[in-house]
Order: sequence, then structure tokens, then C-alpha cells
Amino acid sequence: MIADDSAFVRKYLKEILAGDSEIEIVGTARDGEEAVKLALALRPDVVTIDVEMPKMDGLTALQYIMNENPIPVVVISSLTQKGELLTYEALALGAVDVIAKPSGPVSTDLRKIAEDIRRKVKAAAKSNIKAATRAIKKRGAGPYFEPVPSVTSITFKKLVIIGVSTGGPKTLTEILPELPADLPAPVIVVQHLPAGFTKSFAERLNNICRLEVSEAQDGEIITPGKILVAPGHSHLKIERRLGRNEVRVRLTDEPRDALYKPSVEVAMESALKVLGGQRLVAILLTGMGDDGANAMVKIRNAGGITIAEAEETAVVWGMPREAINRGGASVVVPAYRVAQEIVKAVKEG
Repeated sequence: MIADDSAFVRKYLKEILAGDSEIEIVGTARDGEEAVKLALALRPDVVTIDVEMPKMDGLTALQYIMNENPIPVVVISSLTQKGELLTYEALALGAVDVIAKPSGPVSTDLRKIAEDIRRKVKAAAKSNIKAATRAIKKRGAGPYFEPVPSVTSITFKKLVIIGVSTGGPKTLTEILPELPADLPAPVIVVQHLPAGFTKSFAERLNNICRLEVSEAQDGEIITPGKILVAPGHSHLKIERRLGRNEVRVRLTDEPRDALYKPSVEVAMESALKVLGGQRLVAILLTGMGDDGANAMVKIRNAGGITIAEAEETAVVWGMPREAINRGGASVVVPAYRVAQEIVKAVKEG
């Protein structure tokens, strides 16, 4: 089912999706109220929804749908500042994925991203929506660590690097706030999101996490007690300059042939090259495909600790499944135990 207030967008989305023999359009909605009524009446496998709509906005409609009859929802929204914030809220409320309209709210060139739209809609249809809407019981603060001074040399024993894709924003909001404020390790997050969304995503995470969270900047020194989110427009690599103890972020377009940008594989491989396996705690969470799976194997073989999300909580059990099947996961746990395992791995270092 398609929900968008633009007749042009509805028309183009119908043509794009109906062009795939595996997809059938069962209804279209022009506003949030109609979207809720049709979603509950038709019970489609997937709903695509715009965020900014009349009568009832997409965010409110999403809450009604998730409360009454959870259905996989793919947000298709413009990259306006307001749209970014609302779209992140939608992801946090359980939307499975997000697609950026190429040219504003009334986007007439959706055909440029037709394949991406079809791919994400079909992945959403196979997603574990119960995992996306499951309320995770809040725990108290994690194990206490002595505070780590803010220094610019490599004083940390472990670097935590998290790869995640479809369903990730919701999952990360359940995991990262559980990390203690005195965690003596930097955390790198590589989340597949369009370029315009990662900055606001990091800002929202910063509001709910004990650790400081920000979008990674080129040349930024990596220090303990901070979570850096890879920007959507670049690959994030770990770099160590010759003769210096500083470990820095390097943002780059290379490799240009990587399927995803940012790429989990690229980030993990660079961290392994610079720091070695024993300094790494690598995690793969929900997501379609296999980005990061091969790197997990290499990190585990090099003595690193590798954690994969279990099927029971993964919205899309693709990336973690591939890591497990290839022998790249030393620990397999549901999402609500990942923070505990991170703390344990860092403490053991």
C-alpha cells in the first residue's frame, strides 16, 4: 500500500512497484487518516509512507498502525531539515527502512532510484516486524569503569565497531543508551542511511545516550567515551599516521565500487589493518545483504571479539546471519543483550 499526499508521487511509485512481478499494489492513500484506515482494512504486507502529509502526518499514522496491527513500513521522504527529523522519529518508532526522494517532496524523478525502492520494499515484506516493535526492558547502568581521561593518543585497549542496516535506527536506540558513560572505548557506528539523515540521527542518539554521540568528521581523533556515526555520503576508514599514536577518522569515496556507502566492510577492514584483531570488538546487527560478514571472519581469526544479532530480534536477519554462517561470529545474542556483551568484551581487554 502506498501513502503520499502527492498524486505525482503516488503515480510514479505505483508504476515502479507494479513493474516487479512479485509486487502487487493493493491501495493508495492521500493523507495520514486514509493511510491508517486502509492499512487496517487491507492488511498489506508493506506500507510505503511519506512523513509530511495533511490531516494526519505520517508519524502519527505510523503510531496508529504499529499499535493496532504492526505492518512493515518503508518511509519515502524528502531531505528537508524538517523531513530529516520526522523521518528519524519514524525509524525510532519502528519503520523498517527509509528512502530519500531525489528532488524534494514532489519528486518526479523517482525512477532514478526505482531499483532501490523495489529492493527495500521486498526486504521489508520479509522483515521480522515483531522484532521492530518489541519493547525492550530497560536495565540499570552497566558495570562501573574508572573514568578514562580525554587524551589524543591510543590509550584505549578496544575499539567497538558496529555495522547495521535495515531496521537499524530502532535497534540502535535500544542498544546504545545501555552503554555506560564511563565505557573506556570509542564506538564507531556504520549505519546504511542516506547522506542527509545521519547528522540528525546522531543528534537524536546523543539526546538519549550516556556517551557523547556525533556524526564523524574527516580527520577527527578517535577517543574513548564517544560514539561516532559514519556520515551517509562517505566511507569511514580508521587511519593512523606514521610515527604518531593518534588514530583518526578518514572519510573517503574509495572504494567507489562498494555496494553501500558507508560500507561496514570498508570500515571494519581498515580498523583491522590499523589496530589488529585483538583491539577490536566488531558487531553486526539487523540488515539485508552481507556487508561486513567477511570482515567479521577476518577479525575473529585475528583474535578479535565478534558479536552477531540473533534471529529472534533481528528485523532483517541478513548481515548477522551471513557472519554466523561464514564463521565470523564468536558471540550470537538477541539485541537486548548486545550492550552487555560489548561491556564484557571491553572489560576483558
